[in-house]
Amino acid sequence: MALAVVIFLLLVDPSIAPPPTRLPRYPSQGPWLHGRPTLVLQLRRRFGDVYSLQLASEPAVVLNGLEAVREALVKHNEDTADRPPSSVSQHLGHRPHAEGVIMARYGPAWREQRRFSLSTLRFFGLGKKSLELWVIEEAACLCAAFAEHAAQPFSPNALLNKAVGNVIASLTYGRRFEYDDQRFLRLMELLKERSQQHSGYLMQVVMALPVLLRIPWLAGKVISAQKAFMALLDELVTEHRMTRDPAQPPRDLTDAFLAEVEKAKGNPESSFNDDNLRLVVADLFSAGMETSSTTLAWALLLMILHPDVQREVRVQLPSFDPCGTLVCPGRVQQEIDEVIGQVRRPEMGDQAHMPYTTAVIHEVQRFADIVPLGVPHMTTRDIEVKGFLIPKGTTLLTNLSSVLKDEAVWEKPFRFHPEHFLDSQGRFVKPEAFMPFSAGRRACLGEPLARMELFLFFTCLLQRFSFSVPPGHPRPSDHGVCHFLVTPCPYQLCAVPR
Repeated sequence: MALAVVIFLLLVDPSIAPPPTRLPRYPSQGPWLHGRPTLVLQLRRRFGDVYSLQLASEPAVVLNGLEAVREALVKHNEDTADRPPSSVSQHLGHRPHAEGVIMARYGPAWREQRRFSLSTLRFFGLGKKSLELWVIEEAACLCAAFAEHAAQPFSPNALLNKAVGNVIASLTYGRRFEYDDQRFLRLMELLKERSQQHSGYLMQVVMALPVLLRIPWLAGKVISAQKAFMALLDELVTEHRMTRDPAQPPRDLTDAFLAEVEKAKGNPESSFNDDNLRLVVADLFSAGMETSSTTLAWALLLMILHPDVQREVRVQLPSFDPCGTLVCPGRVQQEIDEVIGQVRRPEMGDQAHMPYTTAVIHEVQRFADIVPLGVPHMTTRDIEVKGFLIPKGTTLLTNLSSVLKDEAVWEKPFRFHPEHFLDSQGRFVKPEAFMPFSAGRRACLGEPLARMELFLFFTCLLQRFSFSVPPGHPRPSDHGVCHFLVTPCPYQLCAVPR
């Protein structure tokens, strides 16, 4: 108890460090902001679009609203492209220039890995047909798994994780796993544990007070899932090396990375090494899988909560009408039926002809708002945002919720309303304030892949099934559970074949 009190006082004591110049501050809530997006909105109303706080001994600035976020991330894109240093990663024993691509510090290693990741994604089909075919095939496997539940209640989360995980596995290892494969199940479980550890209060305390990592049992507790996950990735890479033929074109991202490792031998400054390989793959699995599968879980939840948007509605006609019952397709399913039909599989080329379905998917992303504070940035020089000076070395928290739910931009910011993305003629439009993938130099590199997955998985599922709240079950909540990601409260649904 005494240790807990000391830690708490260290975290919230406003006298630890002076506030950034010319900025207001709110020092007592910093370490827990990631779990409390509502608090961030309240602080914005009190302190404005730019305010500062203390994260233990380090100053941080929270940016709110489209204008402030764009000014920092787009206008000052290079000056805000850094990440705060991670004390936890140092305890994983990685060599220099091995930070992956998401949390890597801004510099030559990050630029090298970002360039490699983007070029490899393009090479293996991002924007081409091959990667799209992987997703289409996986969507068919996902639908088959849904059908096995025979319209009985079930939670879709695990199946969504496996489907999206297999897309990443196809990209990184050139293979897919059966949904009951034991190693694949272990991979999914470790990803879940890793995410829970990363977003837990203990991790936030350790990141705020890195000195605590000197306690062996505490360091082990914080990174145990991360170490186990990395060990499993090492097994997969070892197997990959045994089957790789350097004389043949690369089969996947791992092959392409191993080719770069061979080229970089003897160059200590290169970021192409075995440590970085598994970190890049880990980044793709954790960021690429969790965000897309969580968004799909939100999409299905919102469909069962808004049947008028989604499914067939049966209207009983007067007794004298020979038809008896009239089936009125929901707007998404009606558009799917008109553009794709119920036999042919959806393709990305269909999206241009499906404005309502596209609007629904974008509204799911806006409403779900699964990464409310984005990923932290850090300034590499003094900058000015909305008249406030933000010194070099300051952590920036971009309140994406304040952009995605800005009352000045969105007609119904706190309600699910697909018409946010449709003009008066029913054509799809995307407001500038739609920013779920952040912006600037560190915008999500997997955005095109995520958009492909969301469209193909969603339309395939709605083509095959109508989703509903199980009979006798209470209506699920549309409020999320917030750690780092905002996930739906646990729910079950029925997937009834159409």
